[in-house]
Amino acid sequence: MNKRMNRNRLNIGAYHLQPYSRTEEHIKDVRDCGVDFIVCMDYDKAAFDLFEKYGVGVVVNRVVPGWWGGDGNNAGTMEKRNPLSAYEEAAESFADHPAIWGIDIGDEPSARDFPHYGKVFGKVERLFENQFPYLNLYPNYASVSQNSGEETVNQLGTPSYNDYIREYCENVPADYICYDFYLYSINVNKAYSNLKTVSDACRKYNRDMWIVLQVNSNRPEAWITENQLRFQAFTARAFGAKNIIWACYNEGWWYNHVLDNEGNKTIQYERLKKVNGELKKIADNLTDYDCASTYFVNFDGTDWLNGTEIAPVKAVTTGIIRNLTAAGPVVVGKMLPKAKSEPELLFIAEASDPMDTGAENNVISFSAISGREQIEIITNLGSVAYSEPEDGSFSFTLPASGCAVIKITNRSAETYPEENEKNTTVTRLLYGAPGLQKDKAITPMRFVYGSPEMLRKNRDHSAAAKEVGDGPISETAQESDASPEASSESGDKDK
Repeated sequence: MNKRMNRNRLNIGAYHLQPYSRTEEHIKDVRDCGVDFIVCMDYDKAAFDLFEKYGVGVVVNRVVPGWWGGDGNNAGTMEKRNPLSAYEEAAESFADHPAIWGIDIGDEPSARDFPHYGKVFGKVERLFENQFPYLNLYPNYASVSQNSGEETVNQLGTPSYNDYIREYCENVPADYICYDFYLYSINVNKAYSNLKTVSDACRKYNRDMWIVLQVNSNRPEAWITENQLRFQAFTARAFGAKNIIWACYNEGWWYNHVLDNEGNKTIQYERLKKVNGELKKIADNLTDYDCASTYFVNFDGTDWLNGTEIAPVKAVTTGIIRNLTAAGPVVVGKMLPKAKSEPELLFIAEASDPMDTGAENNVISFSAISGREQIEIITNLGSVAYSEPEDGSFSFTLPASGCAVIKITNRSAETYPEENEKNTTVTRLLYGAPGLQKDKAITPMRFVYGSPEMLRKNRDHSAAAKEVGDGPISETAQESDASPEASSESGDKDK
């Protein structure tokens, strides 16, 4: 893949920026909203100059022949209508620009056109040296063949959605799978099923997941709420999504975009800005991590997994934690580092209230394997304090539709025991609320373990905390004799 887009970070995109929304103020607002690139924009050098100024990229369309699968009536005809020679002619007249990250080569194609798309993808990569070819796929609610994969009048061109994704991976040499899913026009069940299908394929074929989510609505009276934005994005991240793209920032399809049809901000601007900021706040913790498996914890009693191939679990045990449970449903992604020196992570998406009906906070509990781990918990709202009951388990509160990263490394902390009646050991916390040992001068040490049950009132030691640098200090918890248990991994566009 050509590399103007920095693929080592989370990139947030959005569909459409119409000509009436391309002033310098508009493009600065795009950046300030946390949007890194715009998709589906025609060639506009004056706007591209401003994009470059503000560090925003663009996936440009109408540079090469376009294609949309539509209702399936044109399935299997792309090779005839868009021969490879047409892409060569387009490249000859193309004027490059530093803001152009990608070339849009089509949207929601039938699997019957994947063999030709494989040739097109490779051709565009070679002809446009600084751009990547951008191709978006159907979601799993597109129509399938009723009789066989040879039936023409359907959208997918295959008997099943799994077949559709498989044929894409076997024919198109992209290093990503991008698809759109507009949950609030369909349902939660299909959203989970689609995420599982694509995430499984990404692992099998070594690809990144990109996903197009909705910030607009298919009904003029409905506005996607802040928590509904969170639910979509954080759930996708729990399945390993690397790029998130919102539809629509500006007039494209449907209603209630981020900007109205005159280029003015709607209530969606501040909502999207806030959620994008939370996504980026937590993104650095997931750099160079891939999703190894995803678990659905405490989904018994809900209907959200009906009709899917997903089996819920009551608790999760992995190589770093034991018996992770929740008071309400959560989606847990096990994230493994590309570098073996880095710790395993868990990404938790709170999932008790997809429709944002006003659910209360969720409580997450787990136990460390050996009792000697370094523990860090970061949520979309920032660092979090947790408590450690006498049984050695940890717990923390997660707001409805929020997310958390749990980072645990099996390293012993450097410690200096305090000479008090409990012989309590003190270490440095990288997160959480400050809590200092009562009535003792303490020597703060590096590394994390701790139990902010220790929310002590002794504020006189704040100066000691400053000596450590950036982070409060806390007592350590007692060591645990618990042994690891076996992990339970999950098996296995109609606009």
